[in-house]
Formats: sequence, C-alpha cells, structure tokens
Amino acid sequence: MSPAETKAYGIVAALRRNGHDAYTVGGAVRDRIMNQTPHEVDVTTSAVPDEVQRIFPRTVAVGAAFGVVIVIDGDIQVEVATFREDGGYQDGRHPDSVQYSTAERDAERRDFTINALFYDPVNAEVIDFVDGLADIREGVIRAIGDPHRRFSEDYLRMLRAVRFSARFDFPMTPETRAAITAHADRISQVSAERIFDELTKILTGPNPHRAFEMLDETGLLAVILPEIQVMKGVKQPPAFHPEGDVWEHTLLLLKHLDRPDPVLAWSCLLHDVGKPPTFEINHKGRESFPAHAKVGADMTRRMLKRFRCANAFIDTVSEIVYYHMAFADVKKMKRSTLRRMLARPAFDTELALHRIDCLSCHQKLGNYDFMVATREAFQNEPPVPPPLLTGHDVMKTGMPQGPAVGRILAELEELQLSDAVVTRDAALAWLASRVADQ
Repeated sequence: MSPAETKAYGIVAALRRNGHDAYTVGGAVRDRIMNQTPHEVDVTTSAVPDEVQRIFPRTVAVGAAFGVVIVIDGDIQVEVATFREDGGYQDGRHPDSVQYSTAERDAERRDFTINALFYDPVNAEVIDFVDGLADIREGVIRAIGDPHRRFSEDYLRMLRAVRFSARFDFPMTPETRAAITAHADRISQVSAERIFDELTKILTGPNPHRAFEMLDETGLLAVILPEIQVMKGVKQPPAFHPEGDVWEHTLLLLKHLDRPDPVLAWSCLLHDVGKPPTFEINHKGRESFPAHAKVGADMTRRMLKRFRCANAFIDTVSEIVYYHMAFADVKKMKRSTLRRMLARPAFDTELALHRIDCLSCHQKLGNYDFMVATREAFQNEPPVPPPLLTGHDVMKTGMPQGPAVGRILAELEELQLSDAVVTRDAALAWLASRVADQ
C-alpha cells in the first residue's frame, strides 16, 4: 500500500466515524484493481466542506464552491470532494451550477467508467455504479452515459480519452471515439496551458506513438498541432530514411521513448517540424530540407509560446531542435568545436535525441558512440575552460576598443580549446606576437 493510500484510508475512516459516507475514488481505485501503485488518492464523501474542515485540523478550501477541500496529513495532501451533480456547461469546462448529491449521481458525472469506481477501505469493497469493472475486464475506454454530453462538459476529456487508451492499450468504444471525432474542432476552446499539460502526459507516458496516431485519426491533431499533422506524406530520401515519410519517422521516435522527461519528449516530437515547409527536390533529384533545423527551431519557439510554456523550456527545446543535425559531422570536427558542443547546457538531451533519431531511420550509431567516448575523454576537465585573457588585457597592448579585440580573443579561445595555448603566460606571449604582426 502506498503512503498516499494509507493517508486516504485514514481520512475515509475518520469521516465514517463522524457519521458520513466516504470512499476513495477515481484513478487510484482503477490503478489498484489493475495492480498498479497509486501515488495520488482522492476521497469523495457525503460531508460538505464545512464539515470536512471541522473534522480535520489542517485543510485548504481550494474549491469550496465545487465541494472540494484539501486535507493535509504530514507531507501528503488528499483531495476530499463532496458527492455532487453538475448543472449545464456553457464554457466547455465549468458547470453553471453544482448541487450536493449522492454517491451514484457523483459517479455518473465523471468522465470514463474506469475512472468512476469507488472503494470502501473499511469493508474492502469496490462500489461500481457505471460498470467500470466490466470495462476494465474487457479492456475498453468508455465515456459515462452520453459521450457527446461528457465531452461537451469539458473538451479536454477528448485528450484524456486518447491518453488513457494509449496508457492501458485499451481501445475506445465506437461511441466514445465517434463523439471525439464529432467534437474535435471544439478542443480549441480549451486553454493552451491545459492542452500542453495533457500532451506532455501523453508524450511522457506509455505508447505516445499510438496516442498520436489516435490524435490524427480523430481529427484532434490537425486542430492542436497542425505543424505535426502536415508531416504526413512528406517524403524523405530512402537511403537515409527507409522507414518512410516525416510523419512515420516521428512516430518511430515516439515509439522509442521510455518515460522521458518533458524536454526530451517535446524535442523528439518537434525535431523535424521544419521539414514540411523546407521540402524541395534538389539538383540531384533527391528530397532535401535545406536549413530545416533552423526553421524548425523558430517554429518550435512559436509553437511552445502558443502553449504559453515557460521561457526556459522554450529556449531549451528550441536550442535542441536547432542543433539536432550537428551530430552528422562530429568525426570531422576540431577538438575546440567538440569542446564547445559538449559545453552546451542541454548536450546530454541532444545526445539522447540523436540516438533515438538514428534508431528511427538508418540505425547507424557510429557518431553517437563517438560522442559518448568524447564526453568520457573530457569528463575530468571542463569542456570550455575559463578564458586566459580578457579584453582589458588586449587593450593594455595599445589596441583600441573595437571589433578587433573580439577577433583576437576568439582566435585565442580557439588555440586554448585546441590545447595549443594553455597558460596565461603563454597567452600573453602569443598576444604580444599577434599584436606585433598587426
């Protein structure tokens, strides 16, 4: 039993002692039935928020208008929500009204049957009002009641259906899938931040490639990520990409992901986003994508800004996309260039992306292995050491401030990174000679 379950079961017991019905509910119940360990556990109860706050000494009324109170027990927070049923939805997310109700009506307002199971830890009994147990056994994702109504209440549920389908490898029922297809264009009514969060859960969870296939098949992809949808049919040179077009290549990258962090996940998704707009047939009659890494980096920045991502995240992912083709020439690079490459803040993620990129096309890992060895060779010294001289040192020779000072420092850095000049005294001697030659 996880610590979160232990705390939640204690909260249920306390509510029962005070005369209220109470159960754990939702994903935690589903996961336990499927032999997975829940790390977040919610409680639902007949107690209204004021009663919950009276029973437990440490609470936060985060959504009292919707009957939601956070109960704090040590370092674990448990959401406790009063049984409720919702009125109509005008904005595709929030109910126009909420009224407290019964456990059964509370289950019926939830999204999918597998997420609407209640568990009574006192009697060790699962309470199932919506045939969720049968759908777990059958292995399907089914919206509760009328799927059109469920999705119109919160259109983000369409993305959640795709995520759960991919996570558990459960197909959606035909009615659920048809409703998503019918309402796909309404996903644009959901805030960009919520869409990004759900997409990130998809990308960092199981089977993201299958999820993106479903996003495409239901029409959701064309609305939320049209830059990815247009990858379909964009041919690539078979010698380098025997796997197929840009879309098929990108899906293979997603298939190779194994619970990545969000930066690597989004970098894999977007690394070739610049290919469709740069596609051309070159003078050799071969498919080509001139400057697609730079174009892709600019597109990545715009796309992630559209999702209102943090600036640091935008900068990192767009830089990784910009540099993802740099690995093609690493065996020809000078020592100084390799050291600069290793010094880039996101180099480890760049290297991970390069490996997955290769596995998803020609499967040649020679450059990846070379860079792993190069990184190990430099592990006991800083890839880019502190500069030996400053602009002030250069100007002390009598050279006026200006572009020439920067050029001299750049030359010296190149020599330093190549280990041709490694001490300050040697750098000053080189500088004296360099200025004398002016």
